[in-house]
Amino acid sequence: MARVVVDVMPKPEILDPQGKAVLGALPRLGFEGVTDVRQGKRFELEVEGEVTDEMLASVEKMAETLLSNPVIENFAVYVETEAASEVAE
Repeated sequence: MARVVVDVMPKPEILDPQGKAVLGALPRLGFEGVTDVRQGKRFELEVEGEVTDEMLASVEKMAETLLSNPVIENFAVYVETEAASEVAE
């Protein structure tokens, strides 16, 4: 089984109040040096079989129609490798 990831982020011109709230909280918690925060969403889709161009096109369609709001958000679709998922754990 493969894992396809969809990362969804607000477009750069869209205000991000959640990101601004996190940015404001970081110094109060003792974290310095962060100049901007943008908050988004991550979807991990476990898919059967081999990841093909057709499957990736289908996931992009999912991202366009359900997982994101294309008016205010951008998205990226990619296949997560085992090495990347091990680093995250």
